[in-house]
Amino acid sequence: MALLVQKFGGTSVGNVERIKAVAERIAASKEQGNDLVVVVSAMGDTTNELTALAKKISAHPPNREMDMLLSTGEQVSIALLSIALNELGIPAVSMTGTQVGIVTESAHGKARILEIKTDRIKALLEEGQVVVVAGFQGTSLSSGGTAEITTLGRGGSDTSGVALAAALNADACEIYTDVPGVLSTDPRKVAEARLLEEISCDEMLELASLGAAVLHPRAVEIARNYGITLFVRSSWNNDSGTKLTSQSNRQIGQEGLELGRPVDGVELLENQAVIAISHLPDLPGIAAQLFEELSKGNVNVDLIIQSTHQGNSNDITFTVDQENLEKARTLSKSVLQTIGGKISAEDNMSKLSISGAGIMGRPGIAATLFDTISRSGINLRLIATSEVKVSCVIDKDLGNKALRAVSSSFELNDHQTFINPIQVNNNCPEVRGVALDTDQAQLSVIHVPNRPGTAASLCAAMAESSISVDAIVQSERQHEDGSRDISFILKKDNLDQAQKVLGPLLAQWPGANVQEGPAIARISAVGAGMPNTAGTAGRMFRAIASAGINIAMIATSEIRTSCVIAEEDGLAALKAVHKEFNLDK
Repeated sequence: MALLVQKFGGTSVGNVERIKAVAERIAASKEQGNDLVVVVSAMGDTTNELTALAKKISAHPPNREMDMLLSTGEQVSIALLSIALNELGIPAVSMTGTQVGIVTESAHGKARILEIKTDRIKALLEEGQVVVVAGFQGTSLSSGGTAEITTLGRGGSDTSGVALAAALNADACEIYTDVPGVLSTDPRKVAEARLLEEISCDEMLELASLGAAVLHPRAVEIARNYGITLFVRSSWNNDSGTKLTSQSNRQIGQEGLELGRPVDGVELLENQAVIAISHLPDLPGIAAQLFEELSKGNVNVDLIIQSTHQGNSNDITFTVDQENLEKARTLSKSVLQTIGGKISAEDNMSKLSISGAGIMGRPGIAATLFDTISRSGINLRLIATSEVKVSCVIDKDLGNKALRAVSSSFELNDHQTFINPIQVNNNCPEVRGVALDTDQAQLSVIHVPNRPGTAASLCAAMAESSISVDAIVQSERQHEDGSRDISFILKKDNLDQAQKVLGPLLAQWPGANVQEGPAIARISAVGAGMPNTAGTAGRMFRAIASAGINIAMIATSEIRTSCVIAEEDGLAALKAVHKEFNLDK
């Protein structure tokens, strides 16, 4: 007998017929001997309809009243589903987030879960009841000590389901939705998208942060942190769907279920080398040509950064193991003989990385990392970011100093600190999925000082306004006055606010200014097998170039390669990259 948490989305309970069908599925699982906690969303488009009603009365309704209003949608669903289960002879009881003991922050509309008091649920399960829980909601204590209804934000029912699985130490959490599982890309954009039988939570976090809507990133974070066995399945059939895996298994700490320390590891990789190539032609295929040549020479490239072009040229900087430096430099020079460009190289470098779940989605994490390093008097040579890792390339002689400072800043112990970790072949595919994100904007800060603390100051200014940065690209090329450019990829909705908050800071730096880039799309390939596979980046760049598309920026991390392209080229690039890695087969 297993304890299962099952979550059904709005389309799965969109009408009475669907609710009856879900009740029959739950009944079958109960009759197999399972203990069940069922989390339900509001029916169909109820949340949107309630929001529209409020907007007809007020353009800016109070957040508290919106939580009161929107929480009613799930209350209808849980009552109807419990009635349907009892009609089938399955004892069931419906419970709101408050009744079930979900305690959250006092933040209306976007609260995070602090704890779940499970005594009442466990008592009901012992009685043989199916506990039907309203997703998306919880309760907090106001300043006066009275209970207040809160909601968790969009995708909150996913979060409720996985959080309950963690608090109850359930055997598995099953997310039932209107798609067969996690697909290799958005099937609405690429008809050949295929079902993934398995994916790691780290890979899913990357895809979710890039716009894959099948699971909310907060739900994946919880599953990843607490080692929850998570399945995504269709509520329309009995197929197995997609299994999400995690190697982590931390305990829920005093900080709160969703407020545990987001950084759970730091590593220092020594004996790295940086190759910087500048003044490359700004044409399709240049990056492909360079990295294809390196792949042919069996040179495995780690980080790749292509900064915004200046005039008609681009700069590309990448890192390799120091033992491959001479081979990489020779191969790069052979490419430059035909396309032009200047090359420089530097050895005795180290890569310092912090890892965790959703670290770029929390604005203060990157700022804290950069500030910690700068306070140690260490300059950042390169920066690479993703949802699960932020990396900095620094001088090797300062590596251990930076490692100690960062470990202390994020309160990491010896078991969470690694020096020269051995790369283990996990036998994962080099590319598991491809995502297209068109909700992005590019913001470049021009002529910023090339000294410790610059990146930290920029990130801190945006973090104070709760602006999340999706990618950071620091240009290798310096201006005549020694200054550099740093580009940020962020949500379109945050663009105006970012320019406002950066204004006072840039006023302190003579010549510094902000430039908004053209309309962009970001195409990303994600796969846990990338570190063990040479040539992945070159194949992606070639696929994009063969479609006649120019790459404006490149930013990579350990398991993700992202290219910024013109917005109108997004769909063509997605199809090309998806096909290149045989994800349509």
